[in-house]
Amino acid sequence: MQQQLMNVSQVAELLGVSAKHVGRLSEAGGMPRPVRLGRSKRWRMAEVQNWIQNGCQKVQPSKRGGVK
Repeated sequence: MQQQLMNVSQVAELLGVSAKHVGRLSEAGGMPRPVRLGRSKRWRMAEVQNWIQNGCQKVQPSKRGGVK
């Protein structure tokens, strides 16, 4: 089964925010963890949609120590 992946622009459009804001959410651990493809980030569409349906709750701690 193949999973559909979304780039930062597609996620931003789905959320109604800027691509920069998606990057900030991702770095802060405020959204599903992206898949790394080289230097690019992609998000699994099903994970993003489930996250939205569950109220966009924080789902993971940041690797960099969290939000200050």
